Amino acid sequence: MVLLAMLAAVLVLAVREGGYFAGLAGLSSWYAASWALFAAAAWTFRRAPARHTVALVVAGGIAVAATGLVAAPRTSTDSFRYAWDGRVQAAGISPYDHAPADPALAPLRDTWLFPTGPACGKPDLAAVSDGVCTRINRPQVHTVYPPAGELYFLLVHAVSPDGVRHKAFQTGGAVLALATTLVLLRILRRRGDPRNAAYWAWCPAVPVEAVNNAHADVLAVLLSAAALGLTVRHRVAGSALLGLATAAKLLPAVLIPGVLSGVRRGRDAAATLLPAAAVLAALYLPYILLSHSSVLGYLGGYAEEEGYQDASADNRYALLRLVLPDSWSVPAVITVMIAVSLYAIRRGDPERPWSGALLVTGTAFLLTTPGYSWYALLLVALVALDGRWEWLGIAVAGAAAYLTAQAVPDPGTIAYALAALAVACGGAARRGFPMLRAFGQEPAE
Repeated sequence: MVLLAMLAAVLVLAVREGGYFAGLAGLSSWYAASWALFAAAAWTFRRAPARHTVALVVAGGIAVAATGLVAAPRTSTDSFRYAWDGRVQAAGISPYDHAPADPALAPLRDTWLFPTGPACGKPDLAAVSDGVCTRINRPQVHTVYPPAGELYFLLVHAVSPDGVRHKAFQTGGAVLALATTLVLLRILRRRGDPRNAAYWAWCPAVPVEAVNNAHADVLAVLLSAAALGLTVRHRVAGSALLGLATAAKLLPAVLIPGVLSGVRRGRDAAATLLPAAAVLAALYLPYILLSHSSVLGYLGGYAEEEGYQDASADNRYALLRLVLPDSWSVPAVITVMIAVSLYAIRRGDPERPWSGALLVTGTAFLLTTPGYSWYALLLVALVALDGRWEWLGIAVAGAAAYLTAQAVPDPGTIAYALAALAVACGGAARRGFPMLRAFGQEPAE
């Protein structure tokens, strides 16, 4: 409890200290300290009596998540696009048809999302026209978010009081983060160790990325965790829920090999793939019918911008490029991902689909070395389900790559290399020390 109180206090200092464009050094230092306190709290928690587990996880999760509410978004402006997309839909307009800078949507603008005059001198604002700027990043391009995410944006807009501004999505993120904790506890009380839920509930990435920055990834994480827990006994329903998670943020599609763990019959594979595809298509269809532009929006441009199609761009595929020519990186990623996915399907435990999902997801992160820290929220939830805490190093690497990129040359390569080393050492330790292998995988007595 003392460590959790210290963790909450340090997180408050972290999110109030600075932001991506100002005070980044202070923010990074406090954030690093919060990860150290989180590790200490999680390590100490292994000795907690089982009868106190749920209360401590939930109480700690509430306290930690609440720290993300003490300041406006510090390191991301994505939630401002969410607010805009919700407002556009409430006006009866498809969010895929117009970029925020389009003059056709000028009547929907307000001084919060579209400041004018001297306020436009701030570095986190993007120019729209003479004397007009916006908090929305990339205002010249169409939205990139899939349909379930867009429905979430509309829902938050509909239930939010006027003038609530950024607090609407931050509050939504806090509610979703706590709901994810409860889902994890429910699954782990039957098929694991409930203490592992602390890996999600107390993780510093949750208040920073899910609450303060209000990333919609937390919605996808909640749906993904519920889908993995449901698919063990109700494959069709769980797969349909996975389709909904993918429609919230496309990343959960990487969980499919885990969901297929141990599947040998074609009809079981169909019961997994078809409901997910049907839900995804059903959610896209209304937007396709209502939109005059592509519902994929800026997705292709985003992939190109982030270097997924160009192996020599920035820090993409950083670890592979240490040992392979740049031109080999994409084929190597495809080859390794196919091999790891097949391994998860063939050797995975159908009673623990999250184990194979963690292997595939973590491998994808190590191969592609993403520079955005909020992507790792999904991986943090998988660690909570599976108990292999060494994979949390990937979440630390993503944060290091994102927050220190302005001050440290090529931080992603170093951070992800250390994360890969931690995963390798953790795996070796579990094979060599049965106590480590058991810790975090069996229910507490």
